[in-house]
Amino acid sequence: MCPGTTVGGISPRGQHPATAGLPGVSVVVPARDAEATLAAALDSVLAQDYGGAVEAIVADGSETAATRELVRRRFPGVRVVPNPRGGISAGLNLALAAARHAVVARLDARAAWPSGYLARAVATLERSGAVNVGGRQHAAGTTRFERAVALVTNTPLGAGGARYRVGGREGPVETVFLGVFRRAALEAAGGWDEALLRSEDYELNCRLRALGGTVWFDPALSVAYRPRGSLGALARQYFDYGRWKRAVLRRHPRSLRLRQAAPPLLLAALAASALLAVCGAVLAAGSFPALAPAAGPMLRAAAVFPAGYALLLAASAGALGLGRRRAEAMLAPAVAATIHLAWAAGFFAGPPAVAGRGPR
Repeated sequence: MCPGTTVGGISPRGQHPATAGLPGVSVVVPARDAEATLAAALDSVLAQDYGGAVEAIVADGSETAATRELVRRRFPGVRVVPNPRGGISAGLNLALAAARHAVVARLDARAAWPSGYLARAVATLERSGAVNVGGRQHAAGTTRFERAVALVTNTPLGAGGARYRVGGREGPVETVFLGVFRRAALEAAGGWDEALLRSEDYELNCRLRALGGTVWFDPALSVAYRPRGSLGALARQYFDYGRWKRAVLRRHPRSLRLRQAAPPLLLAALAASALLAVCGAVLAAGSFPALAPAAGPMLRAAAVFPAGYALLLAASAGALGLGRRRAEAMLAPAVAATIHLAWAAGFFAGPPAVAGRGPR
């Protein structure tokens, strides 16, 4: 732990006069069966060089005791609160209720802060007058597949230009990754919506802005995030993102942006192409002799959009591979298509009628 930073709610002793008066920070971490990644997240809290008091609270929604035992054994100064519902929002609200300080910083179990994150975030919070400050999610994997996911999601190919994904200028935005909040504003907004199992951060930021607050993006706040490790896990993640985005749009219909409409439009166009191909194949089989001459043009028309989409993915992957000399760019077309189509399928499916314990 860096000098001046404590975890567990104890104010630091002998801090330098220049850091006196800094607000205390409560770090809230929702976790569910996260023993593989949580240690790195909590280590990054311990490594902060912030001059004020810091406490960390893990809301544990795990189905086994492994995560709780990890915290007890390696991080005795970190408090654990049970989260029987298992959802992210429920866990965040439980951790918020247990928090002691005027600033609340969210950290995910799959993320890790650089050492100066809290100091910079609190300074930006004061300088900007915002109610929530955050930065960029910088995906970084350890396996080839994870690196391919990172390559896609750190660029407009996978992120659609969202500033918290690809970076950009400092200033007000719709949402940020994670977030460092003024507790008073967070509580005035009602905390995180527990009916949402995904997109809870975006929806909360909608309410904060509706109450007159500013959500502020600081590009210097870059947080490492470890992507999902398989195509199936990635598809489930983005299917969940899409279906819960639909729930957010029901609450905040004016929040829809073009980049969010693109995947559903893509899937609809591919479905229309598939239907056109089936009709062309039926005509080519001679089922309707009078219409048989239309079969060729229909089949050619059906191939135009899928071929164009495949060409776009291949060209983008080639540009990423050449520009960054990354061998994992070969996996980028499959990763990007999975992200786009799983998100779109989830959007069309919508949220489940009865929410369960929530996705991991």
